[in-house]
Amino acid sequence: KGRILGALEVFNRDAMNVTDEWSNYFETLAGQAAIAIENITLFDELQRANEDLIVGYNDTIEGWSKALDLRDKETEGHTQRVTKLTLALARRMAVPEENLVHMRRGALLHDIGKMGIPDSILLKPGPLTDEEWALMKKHPEYARDMLEPIAYLRPALEIPIFHHEKWDGSGYPAGLSGTGIPLSARIFAIVDVYDALTSERPYRKAWTKSDALDHIRGESGKHFDPQIVEVFLSFELPDNPALLD
Repeated sequence: KGRILGALEVFNRDAMNVTDEWSNYFETLAGQAAIAIENITLFDELQRANEDLIVGYNDTIEGWSKALDLRDKETEGHTQRVTKLTLALARRMAVPEENLVHMRRGALLHDIGKMGIPDSILLKPGPLTDEEWALMKKHPEYARDMLEPIAYLRPALEIPIFHHEKWDGSGYPAGLSGTGIPLSARIFAIVDVYDALTSERPYRKAWTKSDALDHIRGESGKHFDPQIVEVFLSFELPDNPALLD
């Protein structure tokens, strides 16, 4: 294709009678070598481009999650903590490594739907009215609307959409129960509640680790998957949730 990729050189101890047949064969060999080299080069460039694209995707998701934390100062750092703990719990539950990338993205974007909730509701210091609570409960649906059109994020939708479902079927938005709730959402739900309870809020003090774990234990079979609760309770968790940052 008009580009020199390299040179083939032939050495022989004796004088050679280079015939047209030999030259044609060697030219064919050089052409095949050039094709092989070009294919390898294209493959390497494609791999690098894909890696750069994945880094760009992940950086974008990190940026979105930080924007959410900045919008709600009271929960700053929450997203990073629950993401780390979710992945640790998932590994303890023997979730395949190839699924963890989607769980990480889902955890980082678990509250992305709250971008559709007005500040007057999201940042309200007191309890919500029934009407405000009904609107707040729509944030998983807003997450679906925002993320589903993005092809590479579809495998990560389980956590943003279903992390408020409960084992006994009393959660939202779909009222799923038991193992009908995706595993990633069942894992995340425990971590999300634990971090929320052990973090300071304007309307209450942070719970102690012991009190939070007692609550998780008490909700086993109601809010949470009993098997995941058992694994979670075996974790060595820091007394200060900020240490998960």
